[in-house]
Amino acid sequence: MKLSHFDFNLPAELLAEHPAENRDESRLMVLNRKEQTIEHKMFKDLIDYFEPEDVMVLNNTKVFPARLYGNKEKTGARIEVFLLRELNSETRLWDVLVDPARKIRIGNKLYFGDDESLVAEVIDNTTSRGRTLRFLYDGSYEEFRKKLTSLGETPLPKYINREVEPEDEERYQTIYAKEEGAVAAPTAGLHFSKHLLKRLEIKGIDFAEVTLHVGLGTFSAVEVEDLSKHKMDSEEAYIRKPATEIINKAISEKRRVCAVGTTAMRVMESAVSSSGTLNEFGGWTNKFIFPPYDFSIANCMITNFHTPKSTLLMMVSAFAGHDFMKRAYDEAVKEKYKFYSYGDAMLII
Repeated sequence: MKLSHFDFNLPAELLAEHPAENRDESRLMVLNRKEQTIEHKMFKDLIDYFEPEDVMVLNNTKVFPARLYGNKEKTGARIEVFLLRELNSETRLWDVLVDPARKIRIGNKLYFGDDESLVAEVIDNTTSRGRTLRFLYDGSYEEFRKKLTSLGETPLPKYINREVEPEDEERYQTIYAKEEGAVAAPTAGLHFSKHLLKRLEIKGIDFAEVTLHVGLGTFSAVEVEDLSKHKMDSEEAYIRKPATEIINKAISEKRRVCAVGTTAMRVMESAVSSSGTLNEFGGWTNKFIFPPYDFSIANCMITNFHTPKSTLLMMVSAFAGHDFMKRAYDEAVKEKYKFYSYGDAMLII
């Protein structure tokens, strides 16, 4: 398949600027792969499609406030720094993106906070916008991380053309987020409310938690027509033994195993055993899934509506079938479903 197969016309007004008023009251499009049918529901109707001992696989990563604003030494120019990943905790080295990049060179110092108590020195160029920073802070590592958190803001995607609002701190985070390390939310999970999770639990649905710290690579543009030549950025991921036991039991009993989001799907597909069960995993994955692809673990998936030519759309097309997904997206545009991070959801069974 080629990049152009995943292009479609997405009206700008369908990009969701705000979340639904209540988490579980987003719209839900349900795709039945066997029957090739499309239904229109509310997200809280999800419970009707699951039976006791079916499993939902949740990505428990937690978004940290990765967007900082500082000033360049001497000129005082305002600089945005987007924290991507910590490279070394002892020397406080970070991989970051800077904007405007043309103004930031090796040796420059950046100052953060009204009191300029946090300073960073640029020590390397990594890409056109990428830099390596060494943070200089007079305090313990714990105090340094607290300072970063206090100065940072919720890293809403750039398409959201507004200021960060107080509700974003809570709503751009799943209610089951635990393991800090993501710079973007695993958005399929944003639709789960405490009330819906409790109802699913009472019905007898099992939950397994995995971790994939979402990086910007998930959203990076694909710039090659031949998809086999695209390279995904690596993201840190973990699958612990309790999760493998829950998921492998469901596989052996032929129950529904539902990946909540493309990130949960990708980490599971990165840890498949030769017998088609799930292994424990700890490390980095750059798994890129596009049609045709045979999935080994999940037989069901919850996902948001994705943007044209995105790696996320490629994965869900591989899972649902490209022609079926194209029909579903045509209908989503016609029915004015909301797209992207704060948008509506899709259940593929």
